[in-house]
Amino acid sequence: MATSTHPIVSCTNINSFSTNSSSPRNFSRPPSQIFLNPNPSRAARRGDAVKIRCAASSEGRDENPDSLSKAKLDRRNVLLGLGGLYGAYNLGAGGSNPFALADPVPLPDVANCGPATISFSSCKVPYRCCPPITDTTKVEYYKIPSFSKLNVRPAAHAVDAAYLEKYKTAIKLMKELPPSDPRSFDNQAKVHCAYCNGAYLLNGNPYQIHFNWFFFPFHRWYLYFFERIMQSMINDPTFTLPYWNWDNPPGMTFPGIFDDENQLSPLYDQYRNQDHRYGHVLDLAYSGDDIIAPDPTKVKNNLAIMYRQMITNAPCPLLFFGKPLRADNTQSSGMGTIENIPHNSVHRWVGDPRSANHEDMGNFYSAANDPVFYSLHSNVDRMWTIWKTLGGKRTDIADKDWLDTEFLFFDETKTAVKVKVRDCLDNEKLGYTFQDMPIPWKDFKPTRKRTVKLSITESVPASTDVLPAPLSKNLTFYVTRSTSVPETQEEMLNLDLVYDDTKFIRFDVFLNEDEDVNTVELDRTEYAGSFGNLPHVHEGGSATPKTTTFNLAISELIKDLDLEGDDKVLVTLVPKVGGSFVTVNNAYINTLDC
Repeated sequence: MATSTHPIVSCTNINSFSTNSSSPRNFSRPPSQIFLNPNPSRAARRGDAVKIRCAASSEGRDENPDSLSKAKLDRRNVLLGLGGLYGAYNLGAGGSNPFALADPVPLPDVANCGPATISFSSCKVPYRCCPPITDTTKVEYYKIPSFSKLNVRPAAHAVDAAYLEKYKTAIKLMKELPPSDPRSFDNQAKVHCAYCNGAYLLNGNPYQIHFNWFFFPFHRWYLYFFERIMQSMINDPTFTLPYWNWDNPPGMTFPGIFDDENQLSPLYDQYRNQDHRYGHVLDLAYSGDDIIAPDPTKVKNNLAIMYRQMITNAPCPLLFFGKPLRADNTQSSGMGTIENIPHNSVHRWVGDPRSANHEDMGNFYSAANDPVFYSLHSNVDRMWTIWKTLGGKRTDIADKDWLDTEFLFFDETKTAVKVKVRDCLDNEKLGYTFQDMPIPWKDFKPTRKRTVKLSITESVPASTDVLPAPLSKNLTFYVTRSTSVPETQEEMLNLDLVYDDTKFIRFDVFLNEDEDVNTVELDRTEYAGSFGNLPHVHEGGSATPKTTTFNLAISELIKDLDLEGDDKVLVTLVPKVGGSFVTVNNAYINTLDC
């Protein structure tokens, strides 16, 4: 079987993770840091030539601020004048904006492709992550083949021996393809690296399909073509990827089909957390340390987290999908609920803490080298399908900048193709559905642990008296709110943050709780949600303070906690890891029209 021959490079990392595991080993793949989030040094300007270019070198990047067209308004400035973040991005159903000029992100320009950046260093990934073509001008739009029956993606924990043999054979044959073949397992893994580690540039800044509204559609298309390549390997057009059913208790352990002791298995990957094998119940909000709790508590926490991320905190499209990224606005904008938790947490839970940077799954550049990556994302894809069945205003985005953004892939015939977001909105139109499995979190609405409301006495400070403050310890304060919120409005708790995005950070948010809150049990109405930051890539390894507003939808919590008539809400922030690297500047409640 062909194996990766990626060379080892020596790079000085700025940041490292503490771990209680054994010492690191030598690796066949170069280290990087997990989950980049580019922090561009300059704002994109309206009227610049829009081009995505592979980053061959910093000297080769186009930067001509004098080329601005005086006849064009800066859309971002106009929109910010209409009401800040929500005015600019309109978090309502559809997310369209009448003032927005068309700026979907086009195909990458691969003509000058160079190495991706190794996180927290001045080094580059020493192998090419970009596709094996140099001209996309003749690449045609992909035409979805006709089909007579939907294929069914099975839950990984429920597959039979015959399926598993086909799965292993397909991956084995992909791994045995020559390096020149874009369908090879290694080259397919590099697709993820190219779109995530700064190989592509957007208006001179690293182009990233995470941390914004492209997260779901990119990965859906990515898995679609990967699946079709597998089908071609075994000549079975009905074969499908398994999904890791981590939102259902029987699937809340590392899937047994990947946990093969036989290191010759094509589904085996040595770069995994060895402490999380053999039936260890995963933590969907994993922050780097395993919680000390019995398995039933972990399962309840996971169900509560799924309820919060899919229902409570995702009543509006852009809260679920993530905030916009446009061709003329290359600032990393913000994750949707599922990308934040559990997606990021599961990546880190699987990644090997014995490596410098949690390869393979705990790192964007290496994540797709582990076959379990595709099962994780198959369930992420399933979450998109399920979310649209939950009612309310949970619909796909109608903004043309989202719908008309294009991605580049290779199909099962080795042909380069381009696709648009708008053509992947319905998984059934792509020819597949998911095996039915119980969805217990839909009915797992957290219950109140406190029978009475906590009193907000004179000793409880207002947020304005406490903040700004570093989150080096639990912070408790009250935030004022209106007692007359229309039914059509969603109440939002907003936390303005400044943080070091080169550090791993997670903190939890509770309502109607004080500093003595039980932080182990999350299946409680008082738990509002969690903020998680995964260390991000910076060109040259520089660390730059990051600012963001963390938004939590709290209308359901206000009602369930019997706070509708109160003009003050008690808020407690509990740092889990990296709290000293984040400062909370402000906390406030406003309303949002989905």
